[in-house]
Amino acid sequence: MRRFVASVVALALLVSTVTPALAQAQAQGTLDRINQTGTLIIGTRTGSPPFAYVNAKNEWVGFSIDLVEELVKPAIEKKLNKTIKIEKKESTPPTRIPLLTSSAVDLIAGTMTDTRTRRDSVDFSITFFVTGAQFLVKKGSKIRGIKDIDGKRIAAQQGSTNARIIREKAPKAQLREFPDQPAAFQALLQGQVDAYTNDGIQLAGLKAKAANPAQWEVVGDFFSYEPYGMAMRKNDADFRNVVNTGLMEGIESGKYFEIYDKWFGPKGELPYPMSAGVRTFMLYQAVPK
Repeated sequence: MRRFVASVVALALLVSTVTPALAQAQAQGTLDRINQTGTLIIGTRTGSPPFAYVNAKNEWVGFSIDLVEELVKPAIEKKLNKTIKIEKKESTPPTRIPLLTSSAVDLIAGTMTDTRTRRDSVDFSITFFVTGAQFLVKKGSKIRGIKDIDGKRIAAQQGSTNARIIREKAPKAQLREFPDQPAAFQALLQGQVDAYTNDGIQLAGLKAKAANPAQWEVVGDFFSYEPYGMAMRKNDADFRNVVNTGLMEGIESGKYFEIYDKWFGPKGELPYPMSAGVRTFMLYQAVPK
């Protein structure tokens, strides 16, 4: 009996010792971890120019990476009152949420769309890039938007959101689905279709890489909405606030727009002018201090 009582007491002491330590580890916020290690670990892409990719010099660069290095990192350093470094790890659509939830990375910065479904698993920063479905047409085409495509031959990728929306919003259009983007663009080049629809940023990339870019136009207002945000673990308000502060201060100071122009301006990696509406949206995200 004495041996049993002693065992129970010992177990109780062990639990009382281990449980607070475990709870403390689980409760540790991202900022606390960064403060201890001196490193912000981001998950990003290796082949998604111009957002995040490894260039010919074997440098990991891109618009999303610049936002972290030039806006988010300084905000964290100001909060912690210390210099930190950034470590990059590759993330892909299937791995990015598991990387976050397992604490392998602190922040996903690439081309991740903020959706209500994903918000069940992770939190998002304010939107840092906006795109949506548009049309790629030959210069001079009478197609200027989704209201002009009744009876027209419209290419889209099989199973895409763009194809679904065309069916819903323009049922009189002649939708033709292709297995991938090269096949759809080839159909447009050969005159088999009158327009190709996809996210505007991807259409801009096709135009930029075409043999004769001046032959093509990206037209129409967005008829879908793809807001890119930086993802982080849920319920870490302190870290999310610092990330958002860095982005908002960049928007207020104009630094964000300088970085945007570096990658998407006329001389950028992928020219993609920011519309007046998107610029206003970005400015309105910067809440008062």
